[in-house]
Amino acid sequence: MADNFNFELVSPERLLLSQKVSEVVIPATEGEMTVLANHAPTMTTIKPGVVTVRADGKTDRYVVFGGFADIVPTGCTLLAESAVHVDELDKSQLDRRIAAARDELDGHGDDDRKTSLERLIGELTSLKETLIPA
Repeated sequence: MADNFNFELVSPERLLLSQKVSEVVIPATEGEMTVLANHAPTMTTIKPGVVTVRADGKTDRYVVFGGFADIVPTGCTLLAESAVHVDELDKSQLDRRIAAARDELDGHGDDDRKTSLERLIGELTSLKETLIPA
């Protein structure tokens, strides 16, 4: 049996999860990252995506919209800009986020910010297509 470690998923609104888990898959900005017990100390940024949590033979999923993950050998804390259990997500939430990013993109002249917004729109659109059937 795999070693367990402490995992906490925190958003500004609330603590979504705090428990011993065997594995967490996080949407790091450089690509998906699997965290297991005794992981090397790491800090990474999080992009919009799905966090998959495995504990006691069960799998649970949460949608996060950016943030940071702090990983140490004994645990992982994910500080999300915003997060919700996948069952609580609806299409209108993603549509509003995509529309807000598009509106900001239309009014921006800074190339770096435009690139960042275009990436965000792509990530949110991909997330929507993955989670919400057509």
